[in-house]
Amino acid sequence: MDEQAVSLPHLRRLFSIPTAASLTSTTVPQNNDDNDAVYFCGNSLGLMPLAARALVTAELDVWAGRGVLGHFDHPHHRPWKDIADLQQVTTGTAMLVGAPPSQVTVMGALTSNLNTLLCAFYKPQGKRRKILFEHKAFPSDMYAFASQARLHGLDPEDALLPLGPKEGAYCLDTADILEAIQLHGDEIAVVLFSGVQYYTGQFFDIETITRAGHEVGAVVGWDLAHAVGNVPLELHRWEVDFACWCHYKYVNAGPGAIGGIFVHEQARYPGSSSTTENRNTRGLAGWWGHDPQTRFNMDPIFDPAPGAAGFQLSNPSVLNVVSLLASLDVFQQTSMQAIRDKSVLLTGFMEHLLRADPAFERAGSRPSFKIITPRDPAARGAQLSVLFSPTGVMPFVMGYLLDRHIVADERKPNVVRLSPVPLYNTFSEVLQVIQTLSAALEQYDASEAGTLALQQTT
Repeated sequence: MDEQAVSLPHLRRLFSIPTAASLTSTTVPQNNDDNDAVYFCGNSLGLMPLAARALVTAELDVWAGRGVLGHFDHPHHRPWKDIADLQQVTTGTAMLVGAPPSQVTVMGALTSNLNTLLCAFYKPQGKRRKILFEHKAFPSDMYAFASQARLHGLDPEDALLPLGPKEGAYCLDTADILEAIQLHGDEIAVVLFSGVQYYTGQFFDIETITRAGHEVGAVVGWDLAHAVGNVPLELHRWEVDFACWCHYKYVNAGPGAIGGIFVHEQARYPGSSSTTENRNTRGLAGWWGHDPQTRFNMDPIFDPAPGAAGFQLSNPSVLNVVSLLASLDVFQQTSMQAIRDKSVLLTGFMEHLLRADPAFERAGSRPSFKIITPRDPAARGAQLSVLFSPTGVMPFVMGYLLDRHIVADERKPNVVRLSPVPLYNTFSEVLQVIQTLSAALEQYDASEAGTLALQQTT
């Protein structure tokens, strides 16, 4: 394989790659301190674009030198009052989700944005009061769904409709989702799945599920935390009503980064025959969602900005937005299709190596693993979730990897999520990770811990 041809090496150079010395493991070999670590955790927190440091420092300097005047008079032409509406921000985020810039904005954080959008789009009426979502969605989403039900005086046990996979399966079939939508169609107020499921890595068929939800009269929204920057999206063309996401995973905008939302210009507001009559009554309001032309007039009547910008509540964190700018500049140097093309190859190579390992789906009591992410490349993003058995193997493997400067993500008790990110990970790193994982299993098998685990299962 010609790695240079498919590895986007010019983009890797734009990121700060952790080194063996910069990690905190107490067993880092001293003679490897200058070596790059291997970072396979971009599905949890993406790496820092090198440009972020200078952009953040520049804003701190403006704050130090100009104070409040930075809102209006900015030496780098980024006045803070317009920071979320800068062309680089709106066009950059719109490119990631496949939408016109008017249908996206950056604001808040993921769960607060989800609640804000549900206040506009979840309007239970009579029998139609259920929220359909995937079983074992990210817990924060489920907390938001339950809180929305309670705000409407409903019992979450009655209002929430989680859909799980068939017995013995880890992922949902699209056919089962469509069947559930048809079966409960007149009861569903909102269909709201994750674009990419955080635990299994399953990439849902957003277009098909959205169409099915609309056919039964439901509003359809998406949590795209693990999808944005990971897989190509066409939210406008797919006629998604609304979506929200974070920017700190595959978009690499930093820990606690500002979130993003999408609202279709023809979004189906419950109880409304048009998208315009509900502008002042569709949900929560705040001064940053006011028309920017008159925002600083301090009018007592809310006049929302057109498009998604009208959903903003408070002024955004400038430092967060410029961190996002640094990452969006990286995405402007390629395309989501090029990223996806490499991702399919990178993840496919990792799957090939895992399936060739002797411990893959090994029968008996010795340490083994299976992949719970869909095998079809079209049904997954840049993640494979590996389920280890017996209990006790996973933490051993995680420790073994970290001691060798490999950063992955664990989901207790038995899953490791491996995420080769096409912007900065390489095929040689995939080989290194899987060889190290295999060595970890061999050592566990020969260790006292492995012997004890074997005794406990026999």
